[in-house]
Parts: sequence; C-alpha cells; structure tokens
Amino acid sequence: MICPSCSAENAERAKFCAQCGHPLARACASCGAVPSEGARFCSECGAALPGVAEAGSSGANGTPVGQTAPASSGPVAERRVCSVLFGDLVGFTPLSESRDPEDVRAVLSRYFDVARTVITRYGGVVEKFIGDAVMAVWGTPRAAEGDTERAVRAALDLVAAVEVLGEEVGAEGLSARAGVVTGEVAVSIGA
Repeated sequence: MICPSCSAENAERAKFCAQCGHPLARACASCGAVPSEGARFCSECGAALPGVAEAGSSGANGTPVGQTAPASSGPVAERRVCSVLFGDLVGFTPLSESRDPEDVRAVLSRYFDVARTVITRYGGVVEKFIGDAVMAVWGTPRAAEGDTERAVRAALDLVAAVEVLGEEVGAEGLSARAGVVTGEVAVSIGA
C-alpha cells in the first residue's frame, strides 16, 4: 500500500505508514468507524464514503473500482454540475452619484434583502455581494434536480423585483440584469 502523504511503500494490511506515520486506513468522516472494503456508505452512521466509484468506472481521483482512495485529513474536492447566477444593478453609478450616501446605502441594503429573498426562495445560496452585484450558486453544498431551472427563474424574478424596488425607493428606471451559467466545477466538500 502506497502512503498518500510520503509515497512510501507499506505492507498491504498496514494501518499507518512506517515512514511518516500517516493513517493508511479509510475512516468515516462522520463517526470515525472503519468501513468494510468496497463499502460506499458507513455501516455505523450511513454517511457516504468518499473514494469508491460506481461499478464499471474509475473514481474521481483515478482509484480503480473496488479500491478505496487514500485517507484525507482535509476537505475533499468533487466535480459537480452547478449553476451560477450573477446579477447587478443597471446604471447604479450615476444613481449613487446623484444621491446622499446614506440613501444609497439604504437602497443597496434593500436590494441585497430582495436578492437574498428571491435566491433562497428558489433554493440557491448567496455566495457574495460585490458592490451592487450579487453572485449565487445552485448545486453546492447540495445538488438537486432542476437546479438550473430554479436559477433561471430566480434571475427573472430578481430583475422584476428590482423594478418594483426602484418604484418604492423613488428611483424610477432602476433595473437589474442577470445571467446564469451552468457547467461542471470543482468544489471543496467540507471546506
């Protein structure tokens, strides 16, 4: 068995590396139990075990089917299909230059509240606000069927909600634009 830490060769049934002491046995990240060879789920707590692939394929880390991946002490990288929404206010710079800074801050706070409400309503996670922009994701930390459609619906509702917000705060013509992209990404599970 090759040590994932120092690449030293060890006896097949060794539990720790003879050179660096790194654990060689795979353990459940949730409860610490050592699963049986080839198990996909922990028999003690039912948690999914990383490193075992579906039948007929190799795992994400290249581990052959039926073999376990080396134990890892940090977050696990995983490929997922995610949808990312990016939206921002149209013409916000001229609006902010023509208003009192406290009024601008109040408008932005309301916009952020509206964006957060719309995004969470459709199952998204606000990743960050940057100036007058919002970035949100679907597909991590949990993926669900229909994530892409919900992201698009959230984008459409966000654009409509900003128009209503503009009328409420006396900023006629306030509008937003939003885009959604879906694709395969690498995410760190447990980070």
